Amino acid sequence: MFRHNYVTVDLDAIRHNYLVLRQQVPPHVRVMPVIKADAYGHGMCEVAHTLEKEGVGDFAVALVEEGVKLRQEGITSRILVLGAAMKDAIPQAIENDLTQTVFSADMIALIDQKAEQVGKIADVHIKLDTGMNRIGLRSVEEAQAVADALAGAKHVRATGIYTHLASADETLPDGSMNDFTRKQLECFTQLKNCFDASIPAHVANSAMSLQAPEAYFSMIREGISLYGYPPVHTDLAFRPALSWRSEIVHIKTISKGDTIGYGRTYTAGQDMRIATVAVGYGDGYHRAGSNRGQMLVRGTRANIVGRICMDQTMIDISHIPDAQVGDEVVLIGSQGSDSISAEEVAMWADTISYEVLLGITSRVPRIYVNA
Repeated sequence: MFRHNYVTVDLDAIRHNYLVLRQQVPPHVRVMPVIKADAYGHGMCEVAHTLEKEGVGDFAVALVEEGVKLRQEGITSRILVLGAAMKDAIPQAIENDLTQTVFSADMIALIDQKAEQVGKIADVHIKLDTGMNRIGLRSVEEAQAVADALAGAKHVRATGIYTHLASADETLPDGSMNDFTRKQLECFTQLKNCFDASIPAHVANSAMSLQAPEAYFSMIREGISLYGYPPVHTDLAFRPALSWRSEIVHIKTISKGDTIGYGRTYTAGQDMRIATVAVGYGDGYHRAGSNRGQMLVRGTRANIVGRICMDQTMIDISHIPDAQVGDEVVLIGSQGSDSISAEEVAMWADTISYEVLLGITSRVPRIYVNA
């Protein structure tokens, strides 16, 4: 690794975050880690192997391709594909024992046909749209049509029914769920009654898992909290699992009135000592953090000055006189007594921690510790 720009993923923190939530919910409630999008940038296969050793029996991904990769890597747990079942992907899903998401009679009939051809039973979860307005059935009439299709499908088995909450992380001042989320739960219960009551249900995401036991049902889905960023206030001790470090590759002194970077968006108000760091938006470091963000050098915060470039970023180290070329720079993580979280980076870029974490590009090496 010639350029010291790398991510470290602490698999023990992933394990810890799973167990924190596992111990929070009743023993009969399964916990399904969501490891789509390469486990939010943490490494899907590495996270899956770590958690399967802890007894996890369910994982959620977004794409059939992700599920196939997990099977190729030896993951044997149940795998739910959260995205809508798609015609061309059905054979691969069945072959790899992936659970598909359905919400129409036509799709159930097609899965039934494909499963019969290979002599297998295809598992599906029924998706209900209770207000997200993304995918899922929305009415009692649609629900009854799907229920009838399932009853007539000899090679399709419904092993789950679920919905997705649109604003569960927007809690009331006392920490309880908001009215829209409560209406979604009521809608879910109404539509769920159209199906066999024995079908396991799951509604709660990371936010609801930490605030509403009435939403646990048979299983909860643990997404962003698995990686150390619970979306609502909690006293539970979640730990961020990912840190991101780079290095100073150049230092220069500029004069008052000099400008920095593309577009000359920063003008020095005095003589300054500027360091160039080996990281940029080509690595997934958000350009929107230009002239707003900070990095840690020798345990001290240094402001980003000028626009973040594709491969390099400039920071003001005028107040860190002992900084030198080769020094470690922390983008996300701890150094000395200070730390920068993915949530803070997201705030500078007007986005969310999810995008910051999974936006780190593949050219940034991942180093796994505590496997």
